[in-house]
Amino acid sequence: MAIEDMRQPVLLEHASRLVNHGPTVLVSSEHAGQRNVMAAAWSMPVEFTPPRIAVVIDKRTVTADRVRASGALALNVPGRALADVTFTVGSVSARDLPPDVDKFAYYGIETFQGPMLGLPLVSGCAAWMECRVIREAHTEEAYDTWFVEVISALADTRVFENGRWSMREDNAALHTLHHLGAGRFSLAGPPIASRLLEPAQRRL
Repeated sequence: MAIEDMRQPVLLEHASRLVNHGPTVLVSSEHAGQRNVMAAAWSMPVEFTPPRIAVVIDKRTVTADRVRASGALALNVPGRALADVTFTVGSVSARDLPPDVDKFAYYGIETFQGPMLGLPLVSGCAAWMECRVIREAHTEEAYDTWFVEVISALADTRVFENGRWSMREDNAALHTLHHLGAGRFSLAGPPIASRLLEPAQRRL
């Protein structure tokens, strides 16, 4: 089966689950034909319906400029296989690259087009979301936190299907990254099943 066939739509009611466990994300953006991608360690769902997410993007970055101008961004959820890519795009500023070259081209990062907004999505990730910025002038001016609404979501069915993550030995390359600092990440692992406790009185 082709890799493209592994990418399947995720119901928007399940979109928050793609980042609920706190993975590092790649924020991709495009405006007026200019693209960029960076890593962000801080993102979290803040509302379920419609799905809304808060993500921290330093307002001094090229990504912030692109997002501010376009009113949109994409959140890509990389796995273990993209650890080097994630560290690199989070460490190198687009301003330090040669003129007229973006990070995608400079580092050979493959992309495909988002289904709703046409944003550049990073190939090989575990999941992807296209988002529109929820405009709030004071917040954008004062803080680095952006609030966005998810309008399309995709996931690789080898690791996320029917609204659930499934981390297994056979899909280890897609296990999500969790930033520990200094270029180190931990990985999401196989889930454990929990159960409700019985009231203490019943055990007496």
